[in-house]
Amino acid sequence: MIGVIALLTIVLIFSGIAGFNVYRQSKEVQAHESRALSMISDFSTKIDDANVQKVKDQLPQIQQETSQASAIANGAWWNIANKIPYFGSDVSTVQGMTNVIDDLMHQSVPQFMDVVTNLQHANLSSTDDGINLRPIIDCQQGMQKANESLQHQVDAYNALPQPNIDIVRSAYAQGSDKLNALATRVDALSSTFRMLPGFLSNGQTRTYAVMSMTTSEMRSSGGLIGSVGELTADNGSVHVGEFKANKDYLPYGIGDHSADMARVFSDEGPLHMSFDIRDTAVFPDTERAALAMQSIWNRTPWGQQKPLSGVIMVDPVFVQEMVAINGPVTLADGTVLTGDNTAEYFLNTVYKKYEVSQTGAVFGETTGNVISDMFKNLNLGKLVKISEAMGTMARERHFTMFSFDENLEKEIQSAGFTGETPNDPQHPSVGIYLTEQNPSKMGWHIKRTATIEKTRCDNSGNTYHVEYTIINTMTEQQAKELTWYITGVDAPNRGKGIEKILFYPPAGGRIDNISQLNGAVDAVQKTTMDGKEVYKTVVEVLPEQSVTYSFDVTVSPQAQSTLTVDQTPLGWKGTGITVKEPKCSTKSN
Repeated sequence: MIGVIALLTIVLIFSGIAGFNVYRQSKEVQAHESRALSMISDFSTKIDDANVQKVKDQLPQIQQETSQASAIANGAWWNIANKIPYFGSDVSTVQGMTNVIDDLMHQSVPQFMDVVTNLQHANLSSTDDGINLRPIIDCQQGMQKANESLQHQVDAYNALPQPNIDIVRSAYAQGSDKLNALATRVDALSSTFRMLPGFLSNGQTRTYAVMSMTTSEMRSSGGLIGSVGELTADNGSVHVGEFKANKDYLPYGIGDHSADMARVFSDEGPLHMSFDIRDTAVFPDTERAALAMQSIWNRTPWGQQKPLSGVIMVDPVFVQEMVAINGPVTLADGTVLTGDNTAEYFLNTVYKKYEVSQTGAVFGETTGNVISDMFKNLNLGKLVKISEAMGTMARERHFTMFSFDENLEKEIQSAGFTGETPNDPQHPSVGIYLTEQNPSKMGWHIKRTATIEKTRCDNSGNTYHVEYTIINTMTEQQAKELTWYITGVDAPNRGKGIEKILFYPPAGGRIDNISQLNGAVDAVQKTTMDGKEVYKTVVEVLPEQSVTYSFDVTVSPQAQSTLTVDQTPLGWKGTGITVKEPKCSTKSN
């Protein structure tokens, strides 16, 4: 017994010595890592000529810092300390952090720097205000290789055990923020590189319908289509033609749609969708909207002579982002649109300022101009900004596209540019899609928020509690004073938000216990939509009132990321989603 006690005493003393040495050396590790991460901090948030040159100049020093940190963290005392209960798991995490960051700085970052250096020295603009595709094509393979390496390293970092000790958790979070920001930007650029040459017609002429949506009158995947323009691409040369008002398409019938779509969106009401050009965004999937658009296009005199290659759907928030990149736009009446006021102008102000018949034309013309300007005077910095904006806007559903070329569509889909209802069990989302049932422009006044909280961690699939709130911010006074075109065609419904909502469970998962808080027991009902089980409801939200839906979501056991919400786009940048602290703690999602 005395021998056992003596042995335990020796182990405790030895563990204490190991812990003390690791603690002392951890200050050195932290200093090396902090210096390295601070030197790439600007680069992780903004990839432009100045930051590229800065990282190129400092890369040898960055690599020296990460190598020293890794060498210390993998020393003898650390290898002993990582066996100590509780404390040891944090030691292992720090070792993993230093190894990943060192590998990243010696492998992924140099590969990426080689690619962007070549782009810096290339002429990305063509003589006809289009894109010179050759430098992009030449860099595709190198960009893909660098991106795959970077994503692999960042995935390895994210997979490390969650630290227990506050100081380690803080260091882990600091590294995670910077590395994931860099990974997101590089992935956006790589995705754009893969699809851009095919999209801009490297080898053949392509014609796309640019569908301008107003989310002031919400439809599942966007909003009412106000006008449609033609974008013609030919070997990097881009021409955006005149936008035709939706009334020009009305004589050519309705878009193709399924029996389920007819039942849910037309037969059941209260507003009966016509499925003409105005309602083509009522489909939650961009592919179905594209097929509906194509069927109408093929009946028009201009479409019969010009096969449609695909569609691009944009709303005022996307236009605002492009204005922020391209520079301010001055309208014919002297109004100056900027990267801050464009969305509100087209979603609200324009309906107070212009006749009803003119609003679509003003937005369509501006949309055409900003899309044309996207490809003018292109350099590395502008290309990166456009790539990042397209990625963000696509995730938030302000921008989406679909190509009828199967191979090109695979690249577009891979880039995340095609809006789809939940179909990826590894990256789960719950779909929430709204269609306005009050013919109006109430969408600007309808705010939406969501909270997501992980409540159960289980190998068979984690469970989250979700609350989704719809707020009508219009005041009763505004409902009386504003034009009927904003508040509603039908007098009894003026100022109301009347929303038909579809809830889609995540792929491989399910929705349980769904209800409208303080609402009728049967307010939400189960139905099917083109082979998928979904939930539907219709709700009236009066001025200055709100409603909340509460439900539990269980994701697939294959899930690798936290649950999020795919939803009808808001009238501003952002998602309105708040992720709460989880009620269970595992590294799985």
